[in-house]
Amino acid sequence: MLSSIVLPAVLGFAIFMLGMKLMENALHRSAGRYMSAAVERFTRTPLHGLATGAVISAVLQSSTAVTVIAIGMVNAGVMTFARTLGIVLGTNIGTCLTTELIGLEIERMAAPLLLTAFAGWLLTAVLGEMSPSGGQRHQRWLKPLRSASLILFGFALILAGIAVMKSIGAAVQESPFFSWFMERSGDSLLWGLLAGAILTAAVHSSAAVIGMAMSLAATGVLPPELGIAIIIGANVGTCVTAVLASIGGSRAGMGVAWFHVALNVGGAALFLPLTPQLAAAAAWFGGGAAAQLAHAQTLFNVICSLLVLPLCYLPTLRSRSAPSEDPAPKI
Repeated sequence: MLSSIVLPAVLGFAIFMLGMKLMENALHRSAGRYMSAAVERFTRTPLHGLATGAVISAVLQSSTAVTVIAIGMVNAGVMTFARTLGIVLGTNIGTCLTTELIGLEIERMAAPLLLTAFAGWLLTAVLGEMSPSGGQRHQRWLKPLRSASLILFGFALILAGIAVMKSIGAAVQESPFFSWFMERSGDSLLWGLLAGAILTAAVHSSAAVIGMAMSLAATGVLPPELGIAIIIGANVGTCVTAVLASIGGSRAGMGVAWFHVALNVGGAALFLPLTPQLAAAAAWFGGGAAAQLAHAQTLFNVICSLLVLPLCYLPTLRSRSAPSEDPAPKI
């Protein structure tokens, strides 16, 4: 069990997380400085906030990072609680891009993408640090090329990690612990939800847990409905990071974190009884088992966010104006 399940699972998970963090950091370095300004500027209404949160989360590949940024801006007094609600809804939608890309099952492209990314990075080193001029003549395009190479390298590592985790499918199916888990899950999908929530809270990455579930589903080990329960649980578990980030901040910052909790816990309570219907809807969009779990994740987050969006327009929330909404100047 150690050599057939534990070591490959840990190795695949480590490669996956390394790719996630590398891609996230490269995206932060290349686009992060513009994100705070975009969050402040394009959140006049909850709908605008939703669109902005979705786009920024898709670009940064981290819904948690955007939620933490929003909490920080509220704690700093730059934004009000009301203007962050749409952002939180949007982050849940934007984060689906990662799982949809994983659901394409393009793991065979990992090696070519790694080589392409390394070639791009090596070119920036040769024309940059290793050139006599220090790359001064090529600065305009060297930095974007290096960032793109690192982002591509990180994505290729994610695919490689998924491929390694897929290799444990047969061994997992034969393990006694998995048999016990499947028996309990047959009685109640709540076991799958709890597993997804606990794992996500432990590793602080819903994408990693969902990616692992998708890799097992692709090998036929994990039934679709149980995989969806794990995905729903992962969305609940990702709230832990936001709550931790809000500790010691303002009441408004705590409110943003707990709104995030209410959104995902409420969505889980709504959709867990409807897991068979959600599985059927995801299957309607086509694709393999992994792609169907990705579709279920997208449907869950999009529907939950759109259901809650009208509540963000309640007068009790919208009456709180943000500091940046240009009050009439004093003469």
